[in-house]
Amino acid sequence: MKCSVSQIAKVLSGEIFEFPEGRKLDCGFKSADIVNDSDVSILLTDSRSLLYPSDTIFFALLTKGNDGHRYIETLYRQGVKNFVVTAIPKEMTDIKDANFIIVSDTLTALQILGMYSRYNSPADVVAIAGSRGKTTIKEWGFQVLQGIINIERSPRSYNSQIGVPLSLWELSEKSQLALIETGISECGEMEKLHRMVSPKIVLLTGLSEERGDRFDSLMQKADEIALLTKGAQVVVYNADEEMIADAVEKQGSQIQKIAWSQKKEDAPMFISSVKRDLKAGKALIAYRMNSVENHVEIPFINDYEIENAITLLTFIKTLNIDDEILHKQMSNLVAVGTRLDVSDGVNNCTLIYDSYTSDLSSLWQALDFMGRRATNDRQKTLILSDLSYNNTCDGLMYEHIAELCKRAGIDRLIGIGKQMTGNANLFSQNYRCFLTTEEFMQSMSTSDFSNELILIKGAPEYDFTRIRENLEARKHETVLEVNLDSVVKNFNYFRQHLPNGTGIVAMVKASGYGAGSYEIAKTLQAQGAAYLAVAVLDEGIDLRKAGITMPIMVMNPKVVNYKSMFAFHLEPEIYNIEILKDVIREAEKYGVTEYPVHIKLDTGMHRMGFIENELPELMKTLNSQNFIVASSVFSHLATADCPDMDDYTLMQLKSFDRLTDYMQSLYPRKIKRHVLNSAGILRFSEYHYDMARLGIGLYGANTLPPTIERPLAVVSTLRTVIITIREWEAGESVGYARRGIVSRKSRIATIPIGYADGMNRRFGNGRSRVFINGHYAPTIGNICMDACMIDVTDIPCKEGDIVEIFGENVAVQELADILDTIPYEVLTSVSPRVKRVYFRE
Repeated sequence: MKCSVSQIAKVLSGEIFEFPEGRKLDCGFKSADIVNDSDVSILLTDSRSLLYPSDTIFFALLTKGNDGHRYIETLYRQGVKNFVVTAIPKEMTDIKDANFIIVSDTLTALQILGMYSRYNSPADVVAIAGSRGKTTIKEWGFQVLQGIINIERSPRSYNSQIGVPLSLWELSEKSQLALIETGISECGEMEKLHRMVSPKIVLLTGLSEERGDRFDSLMQKADEIALLTKGAQVVVYNADEEMIADAVEKQGSQIQKIAWSQKKEDAPMFISSVKRDLKAGKALIAYRMNSVENHVEIPFINDYEIENAITLLTFIKTLNIDDEILHKQMSNLVAVGTRLDVSDGVNNCTLIYDSYTSDLSSLWQALDFMGRRATNDRQKTLILSDLSYNNTCDGLMYEHIAELCKRAGIDRLIGIGKQMTGNANLFSQNYRCFLTTEEFMQSMSTSDFSNELILIKGAPEYDFTRIRENLEARKHETVLEVNLDSVVKNFNYFRQHLPNGTGIVAMVKASGYGAGSYEIAKTLQAQGAAYLAVAVLDEGIDLRKAGITMPIMVMNPKVVNYKSMFAFHLEPEIYNIEILKDVIREAEKYGVTEYPVHIKLDTGMHRMGFIENELPELMKTLNSQNFIVASSVFSHLATADCPDMDDYTLMQLKSFDRLTDYMQSLYPRKIKRHVLNSAGILRFSEYHYDMARLGIGLYGANTLPPTIERPLAVVSTLRTVIITIREWEAGESVGYARRGIVSRKSRIATIPIGYADGMNRRFGNGRSRVFINGHYAPTIGNICMDACMIDVTDIPCKEGDIVEIFGENVAVQELADILDTIPYEVLTSVSPRVKRVYFRE
């Protein structure tokens, strides 16, 4: 949508937008200081995503850990002149050429604009809600209906209180149908989403518990989701999901309920059979709707994919699309990749692989993601195919692509496809184009890429996985996937338990608890962590070389290279007087003054740290020089995650309070204090002081019962693939020493992960299980160095299928229990030879 700043002000004030009955939102409009009215088309909520300053209006959102007003001055210097704020920042009061709209609630203001756009669009809005499959159904719906009707949909997974209004803002005057995702995690969220979206049709997907949910029960979640159906004309849902069905019934009889079922023959859409062809990777779905029998083939066999396909089929049948066209389109569905993956490439390159849909909107988002990972010492390279799924005419679209690349600072562009070749004149001189992926593969080799940040983005028909695999540094089928969105969710979860202004020291030692430190560090830097903490000096140096600029503590203080420590501004932990004097001496030697250090106290861990009778000498030494300064003082809690030992924890906390009060009384500078760890943040938040340290909780490992700590978002998933399947008769043995004996005719699969990768030998012989296509499979036989075997009898699977070792379905804690250890050990035992892939949805 495009409108003037003055028009936006009138919408927010209620002057030109009359809310539908019962759906009013109030942002607390105060005033509008408009000195230079202009049209805007981009609503910006994240200052890092700026591309078109003159077309942008920035909403200064207030969150638990951040304040958008902090970025207004920087955005103004970058060319943004339009802002929605709660107050004009002091540094901007003398600015005469910027427009400010002042409201009490900038998030509600954003939502009102989304709502305004929705009611000015002629599109029938289809809202999609549920626990799983929302993005898949949305994208599959777009694949099927594109070209049949004028259809739009939410970008990526834009389904939150911020994402939904941004999605609605993009609706055009030509839209006939809009597919809008809605996502919730707690009660009260759906009401605002419902007011904004006001859907004509609602699609409800499967219901399940999700990490990060704050519902008392699944039924409560189902009831919250069903609120979206109020006032809608049609709702499509799975009648076999009893809680969803019950929740829909509670909303009354005014809405047309089109339920599908595999059990109830009287359902409006009855699924009479699903036949899977495992070798072909296809499923044939037989169905009856309106007394007419029919069938459709889809190129998927997974239970969830079949469920999503049936929901989509049921919905599209309500649109009266010709069955022959519908079935053909569904037989050609393409898997939806919602992720941006980051991995190591050849010749010191970093690869970003975007498996999402190939259109102009998603290109913008991918370039934004790339920009946040760029460093000055690396060239930015884009490998791009012809785009698809666009309503823009080809010539204009490729002009947009050229402009986007220019604004994103792309140094080298490689285009693949007829359109990228035909429009070569639009792009910069550093541009190469190829008609096909095969032509590119034959013309360019790995030696053509060095020290680059490479974004690989192609439409499915171009099979850019070949390019990715060719440029990857590691070819191992076994991968540790690291979900950066989960890192953010966990960070925010713990931050919510601390008062505003309390900093978080994020632990990235031991290579980010096995997940890899740089991408984690980059993500935490963007989230506003106060400090990063590493174990040894080399880890800190690596982060600095990779472009991390935020403060870094070194927790293992035995430094042998003080020159590097000072040069890379890494702040050491000081735990005894000898180390303190060493650092002072070296700082004087290198001409360093007022260098920040962090003093460690031993209040009960009895590992390292100053004890009470050593504090007088510590303070005397600190006050006798100016080469170093005590930036913070901290201690470690030994039993914060042991509720039965709270007396000991409270003893430590009181001791820390007393000792640090003594130190501060003798020191002229403010010394920041921090003592809480992950468990401490949740259980003893009153002792938050100036900062808290977040370690294992950041990485998704729960250390407390669910009554205290909700299930955290899974960060690391160790997965591999099936490389072979054999059938063996009863009595045959599997593996070294014939430890695995087959008790019946069985299908045994081999997966390429062994104890050299982190698959502990004690996981063998049925003591652990893996997850494949919705089913659990036990190990059989001994774990080998590079492989192990699993029993997949009765499990629908084939060679190449993904196997989860730990992650969403096999908890790290489950494996830790088998080893009688803690999750830390399991996470950090994943071998460096296992490829790390970082992704965001």
